Amino acid sequence: MIKLHDKYFKPFISAGEIQEAIAKMAKQVRADFKDEVPIFIGVLNGAFMFASDFLKAYDGPCEVSFVKLSSYRGLSSTGIVETLLDVPEGVEGRSVVILEDVIDTGNTVKELVLMFSEINVKRFRIAGMFYKPEAYNGEYRIDYVGITIPDRFIVGYGLDYNELGRNLPEVYQINDKPMINLVLFGKPGAGKGTQANFLKEKYDLKHISTGDVFRYNIKNGTELGKLAKSYIDKGELVPDEVTINMLRDEVEKNPEANGFIFDGFPRTRAQAEALDELMDSKTMKIHATIALEANDEVLIERLLERGKVSGRTDDQDENKIRNRFEEYNEKTAPVLEYYNEQDKLHNVNGIGSITEITDRLSAVIDTLYKKEEA
Repeated sequence: MIKLHDKYFKPFISAGEIQEAIAKMAKQVRADFKDEVPIFIGVLNGAFMFASDFLKAYDGPCEVSFVKLSSYRGLSSTGIVETLLDVPEGVEGRSVVILEDVIDTGNTVKELVLMFSEINVKRFRIAGMFYKPEAYNGEYRIDYVGITIPDRFIVGYGLDYNELGRNLPEVYQINDKPMINLVLFGKPGAGKGTQANFLKEKYDLKHISTGDVFRYNIKNGTELGKLAKSYIDKGELVPDEVTINMLRDEVEKNPEANGFIFDGFPRTRAQAEALDELMDSKTMKIHATIALEANDEVLIERLLERGKVSGRTDDQDENKIRNRFEEYNEKTAPVLEYYNEQDKLHNVNGIGSITEITDRLSAVIDTLYKKEEA
């Protein structure tokens, strides 16, 4: 996820996919013009990357020039195409191939056709790197298409949002839904795991359970898993840096996520600060910390019942359960205070049916979305 000006964009088309499409397109054009020296004309500013990579992929003699047109302001087309750099000299009687970055409404294509209709060219062809058939008016034929895409606003690979993003080697699409990142707290038995599963489905968020992440890394023998296991085998605590790096990997593996639910981390103020640093490095932030509150006696009853099914020994001994609660209170209090100081702490009643608790949590999250959209 990246942020340009006031908007967020998520990964859409990789650099590898773009280069593969260009190679295929260049081969098609070369086959059509094998006995000629065509003039490729890139449409500035957006097509500068496409033109450069296309020419490198084109296996034959050719010439290149540019025209400059503009119709976009911010996120949408104005519908009025301005000519900023006119048709170059020396194209009369030659075969011309237009290299256009994106073909959507067709207004720019129409202007290009009009520009060259007054010149006696041998052949006139249009090649579009990205083509939006849902938006195109279909008035003129597009001869070569790199990648067909839905009608979404995209940036990267020469395309911009108010001049930012052109230098990105891949393409991103606008993220219409604001990103929301949550930290979920709750004593054992409070239902964090159950609620996280409901919330991730409802809001299309990625649930990152620290316990699951540790088990995955250790089971699969990743470098971080081996490092964590070396501390565990010695009876030592795994350093925060190792845990943060595992979480960093999870975030980086899900660049398209609309947000994350962190479960089981942070457990100390230092870890909370480290998580904020991680989020900041990714141009993200923790929007809220939600603490599921429940009476200890109710939770003890829940855990004892769960222990009969799960077989977990720590869920079958009331003294062990109370010790876990005390440990939670001691460790969690400074973390909750840390988020309270940032006005990000939300306490939610964790007693009731699963649906009732989900509704309470949803009310908090819906408020966060409204705040981000405002």
